[in-house]
Order: sequence, then structure tokens, then C-alpha cells
Amino acid sequence: MEGRVITVLPGTMFRVQLANGHIVLGHISGKLRKHYIKIAAGDMVKMEMSPYDTDKARITFRMKETNSTYRPPPRRRY
Repeated sequence: MEGRVITVLPGTMFRVQLANGHIVLGHISGKLRKHYIKIAAGDMVKMEMSPYDTDKARITFRMKETNSTYRPPPRRRY
């Protein structure tokens, strides 16, 4: 499933809103921890959910913003 992070909580936990408006509690997977992938509020993420507990999810992928108009300023070389 895909959703947008709306709140960052302590302990690498996040509140994520799904496309249908449902809000779940998500935690990051081990690969994201291992590679120090940072997740902030407003990021789009892919998640895995159990059919037995639909209030919790595991965040497995942070999607890149392809439509972003932000460009970092050029680096100055001395």
C-alpha cells in the first residue's frame, strides 16, 4: 500500500495516511535502518500491512518526489 507520512513520532514510528483516508501507525523496516534512509513528514512511502491488524504497517520504501520544483543551490568551489 502507499501513503503519505503526516506525523513523525519518537522511536522511528510514523503516522501514515493512506489514499482512502485511513491512518495507520508505521515503523521502518530493517533495510531502511541499515542504509540510514531518512523519512520526514510529507514523504510518500510504500508499506506492508497484515490482513489481521490493519492499524499497523511496516514502511519498506521511500518514494522519490519526481514533481518537486526544489533545486539545491550550486556548490561553491574554492
